[in-house]
Amino acid sequence: MLEVLKQPIPVIAAPDASEELISLAQQTAAQWGLTYKENINSGLALIQQRSHLELRQLDEPKVGAVLVDFASDALTFRRLHGGGKKEAIAKAIGLKGNSKLKVLDATAGLGRDAFVLASLGCKVDMIERSAVVAALLQDGLTRAANNPDLALWLPKQLQLFHGIAKDLLADWQYHIPDVVYLDPMFPHRKKSSAVKKEMRLFQQLLGPDEDADLLLEPALALAKKRVVVKRPAGAPFLAGVKPQIEMAGKANRFDVYLIQNN
Repeated sequence: MLEVLKQPIPVIAAPDASEELISLAQQTAAQWGLTYKENINSGLALIQQRSHLELRQLDEPKVGAVLVDFASDALTFRRLHGGGKKEAIAKAIGLKGNSKLKVLDATAGLGRDAFVLASLGCKVDMIERSAVVAALLQDGLTRAANNPDLALWLPKQLQLFHGIAKDLLADWQYHIPDVVYLDPMFPHRKKSSAVKKEMRLFQQLLGPDEDADLLLEPALALAKKRVVVKRPAGAPFLAGVKPQIEMAGKANRFDVYLIQNN
């Protein structure tokens, strides 16, 4: 299992940065309660590039950077050719016909599932508790708002909230969701070499969600229609509670908890 970092992740400016870029890096650090540093060359760091923000292992240059790019080739292909409402995640949340569901993704991560649901017409609110990941997400949203293929619809469909999911779920003050979607980080038992290099950084930063079981009860109390939990195949049910529906795939499954309206 990968060792999880305990020290804070600093924000740095890209090498040979201009004063303007250094100022932008300092603003990023201040916005997310992080520390701006200079002259470091090892460990994990958020790097403020001119065009984007990225997470990188400074002393492992062969390991790719982690960033949020909603206009990437992979997400664009999935948006245009990924199966639409026939996708497993769309079926799991109950997306049918012309329905436009309000979804609360309480464990947003890099926002890929939230983006797919938003592209299918859902209004998606994302919760992310890590300041580092939230900074990457907001950077991705900001760049998407200036992308000609995304600007007209994505900012209206996808919104980020930074905070502790179990606390926000218990006192949610915004759109009451039809669906609460949960995809907590799960301990990886495979050797690190078997895990995609870029995702190693993400796992090293966050580790498993030790309090994931605490999310189910407030999620069930908040959602109007259902709670959907994405789990690795073979993983135990969240909080030990059996769902009404299990949608099994090769690597993952969706556990669907239907809300019984009185």
